Amino acid sequence: MHNEPSTSPVHDAAQHPEPVTLPTERPAGCPFDPPAELAQLREEQPLRRLSFPDGHTGWLATGHSVVRSIMADPRFSARYELLHYPLADVGDIPPAPPGEFLGLDGLEHTRYRRLLMGKFTVRRMRQLTERVEQFTAECLDAMESHGGPVDLVETFAQPIPGLMICELLGVPYAERDFFQEHVTTLFNQAASEEERGTAMAAMMEYLQGLVLAKRAEPTDDLLSDLTTSDLTDEELSGVGVFLLAAGFDTTANMLGLGTFALLSNPDQLAALRDDPGLAEGAVEELMRYLTVADPTLRSALEDVEIAGQKIKAGETVLLSFQAANRDPAKFLEPDRLDLHRKATGHVAFGHGPHQCLGQQLARVEMAVAFPALLTRFPTLRLAVPAEEVPFRANMNIYGVHRLLVTWDKE
Repeated sequence: MHNEPSTSPVHDAAQHPEPVTLPTERPAGCPFDPPAELAQLREEQPLRRLSFPDGHTGWLATGHSVVRSIMADPRFSARYELLHYPLADVGDIPPAPPGEFLGLDGLEHTRYRRLLMGKFTVRRMRQLTERVEQFTAECLDAMESHGGPVDLVETFAQPIPGLMICELLGVPYAERDFFQEHVTTLFNQAASEEERGTAMAAMMEYLQGLVLAKRAEPTDDLLSDLTTSDLTDEELSGVGVFLLAAGFDTTANMLGLGTFALLSNPDQLAALRDDPGLAEGAVEELMRYLTVADPTLRSALEDVEIAGQKIKAGETVLLSFQAANRDPAKFLEPDRLDLHRKATGHVAFGHGPHQCLGQQLARVEMAVAFPALLTRFPTLRLAVPAEEVPFRANMNIYGVHRLLVTWDKE
């Protein structure tokens, strides 16, 4: 059910003739913080008019309660073709391809999600802990054998979720580099539509062949399980591409950027290193603090009153998870990384019917990987000055391109 309409006075959009533009520049020297203007906008008005590059005037939601309300409200649509893109004028956005249920609503969305929910339960994901521990240990062994400095992204952050999602889906791990290259293109905001289309086509072509192989000779994996459903080959291939991209890129960037955040907060690093029991809570706090997947969009299907504002049918709302997760109305001292914080209620995994399906797998991967890394290399540190670390500022998923680290040899 959606929230009851706000009882506060409703303001007509005409009272706000000057829409803001989306702030995108992070504060100098503060790579983990959202653009400072977001906090100012949230304090002034947690839901306000936003100017989009294509001329559309929609809304920017920055308050935690507002963001959660809209995410849970069925009067707002996630359908791509109804949305306006906030960073560039890309023209009309095409509908979601078959299998990409993130861009669907209602029964269409539920059909896909119902098929997959049982395969991503907390219990089932925790059963995979031993495999995550094994993959993590193998990565750490390779790092130790190589000796520092090493690129933590290449040797640790990418392989762990890559190995896990490939194993879950039944994709040969030898194909990881192939998918990594194309996933990077898909999430690169600077990539052209032609480049993204080529990357998607290459991934779809491979998955289509894999789906046919699974139908002919099923194995013990998620894609094989789904061959018994009513999904067509095209839909199943699309689900595979979507899960492969989503399950790889977000967690990989959390592991890379999360390690950098810990190295930049040595007291918090020491707390987790000395007490691995903090891991599960630390994951929630790092997700809240970093919020690597941001923002998301919704379109009003009808006129809706939220937070004293009237959002008209057809208007796009940009939901800033970064701003919501730093809202002082929800989190005390939100700009401080505190691994002892109870960060429940953050929206880094989304909220409502489209909440991240693979969130439990991501939690298991991070809860194993972070303390294992710090325990194996208690003197872990950057091998380059912090200001030389290259950030993925132009990517849909924020993170670091490389993170050169080293440690004391025994």
